[in-house]
Amino acid sequence: MSTGCPICGKPVEKAFRPFCSKRCSDVDLQRWLSGRYVVPGGEDDDENPSAILSSEDINRE
Repeated sequence: MSTGCPICGKPVEKAFRPFCSKRCSDVDLQRWLSGRYVVPGGEDDDENPSAILSSEDINRE
C-alpha cells in the first residue's frame, strides 16, 4: 500500500484517504471528469452490448 498521496506525495490523512487533503481529492476528481484519466475498454465490452451492433442491426430492432 502506498504511504503517500497519489497527487502530491505528502503523507495520507485518514479523513481524505488515499489523499492528503480535500484539495488533492478534488484535483483527482477533476482529472477523471475532464477525461485525463481513462479506463481502457473495447467496443465489444460485455457491459455495453449495443456498442457491437451495426447500424443495420439497430434498424432491424
